[in-house]
Amino acid sequence: MLALSRRHFLQLAAASGAALALPALTEADLAQAAAPAAGPGAVLLNYNENPLGPGRAARAAIIEAIPRSGRYLFELTAELVAEFTAQNGLKPDYVLPYAGSSEPLQYLSLAYTGPGRSLVTADPTFESAAEVARANGATVHALPVLADGAHDVEAMLAADPKAGLIVICNPNNPTGSVTPRAAIEYALAHKPAGSLLLVDEAYIHYSEQKSVLDLVAADGELVVLRTFSKLYGMAGLRVGLAVGRPDLLAKLKPYGNNPMPVLSVAAALASLRDPSLVPSRRQQTARLRADVAGWLQARGHRVTPSEANCFLFEAGRPGKELAAAMAAQGVVIGRSWPSWPQWSRLTIGTAAEMARFKTVFAAVAGSPAPTRLGQIEPSLPAFVPHWA
Repeated sequence: MLALSRRHFLQLAAASGAALALPALTEADLAQAAAPAAGPGAVLLNYNENPLGPGRAARAAIIEAIPRSGRYLFELTAELVAEFTAQNGLKPDYVLPYAGSSEPLQYLSLAYTGPGRSLVTADPTFESAAEVARANGATVHALPVLADGAHDVEAMLAADPKAGLIVICNPNNPTGSVTPRAAIEYALAHKPAGSLLLVDEAYIHYSEQKSVLDLVAADGELVVLRTFSKLYGMAGLRVGLAVGRPDLLAKLKPYGNNPMPVLSVAAALASLRDPSLVPSRRQQTARLRADVAGWLQARGHRVTPSEANCFLFEAGRPGKELAAAMAAQGVVIGRSWPSWPQWSRLTIGTAAEMARFKTVFAAVAGSPAPTRLGQIEPSLPAFVPHWA
C-alpha cells in the first residue's frame, strides 16, 4: 500500500487535477465544483447543509467559549467524547474526534485499500472514499443500488474476496434511502476476511432507523462515522467522530489529527446535551421532505425514498442542464451522478426555500407527462435478500 504522510496526503487532496488527477474530496468541494454560477441571495439547496444552523444551546456555548478559545482546551474535547460515549454505551477509547467526518473517511480508505486491496461501495453514493482509494492504487467496485435505493449488500460482498474496505452510507447520500439494519448485520457477518466494514451515519439523525453503534460496542469489525454537519447545523464548524475498536482506530493515527477547534467542540457538546434538538429537526425535515417529494410526484417526477435531508428526483432532462436553468432563476439545486445523469439531488431547506424551489422548478421544467412511480430505475433487479 502506498505510504503517505499526513502532509503529503493533504498536498494530494489540494492537487485536484495534477499528476494524480485527484478530484475534490469533500461533499462541499464536490457540490461546489458542480454548481452553476448564481447571484447573491440565491437559494442554496445543493450542499446538504441545514439552513437552521447550530441550535440555540450551541450558539450560547460558542459565545461562552470565545474568551477561552486562545487555548487548545484538550479537556473540552475529552468532555465531548465522554458525553458521546456515555449516551451510546461505548468506552472512551472507542472514539476519535475529527474536524468533520471527511478526514477519517479518507484516512480509512488510505489505510485499508491499495494495490490488491479493493474498495467496495454503492452507486450512486458519496464518492470521497472511492476517489481516495483510486488515488491509492486500489480497484473500486461500485455496485448499483437496489430498486428501493438501499445498498445491494449481497452484490457488494460478492464483488471481491480480497476487498479491503466495504462502505455503506446509511441513509445514503444522494438518495436519502435506508439500508435495513439486518442487511448491515449480514454484511458484518459475511464480509471478506480481513476487510473492514465502514458505515457512514452522517444522516442517521434524520431517520427513525436504529444506529449500528451497538455493533461497535459489541466489538464488531466495523467503524461508524458521525458528523455534526447535517442535522446539528454545523457544516461550517466541522466536528466529526470515528467510532470503532481501538485496534481499528489505530489505523487512522499515522495520518495525524490536529487539536479540535474549541468553539466547534463547545457547540457539539451543547448539541448533544439538548434533548429536543434532534427530534424537532427530524420532524420538521420529514414534513418538508414529504411535501416537496409529493409535489414532484404529483407532477409526474420520480423521487427516491428518503429518510435524510436530501433525495434524488428525475426531471426528464439532464441534471446539469436543469441545474443551470434553475440557477439562472436564483435557485441552486444539487448535482447529478454519472450513472443517473437525469436525476438531480435536492437538499431540504426552509419552508420558504422549498416554496421558492417549487415556483422556479414549475417555470423551468413545465408539466411533463406522468411517469410510472414507485420504482427508481426500471433496469434495477428484483431482490430477495438472504438476510431477510
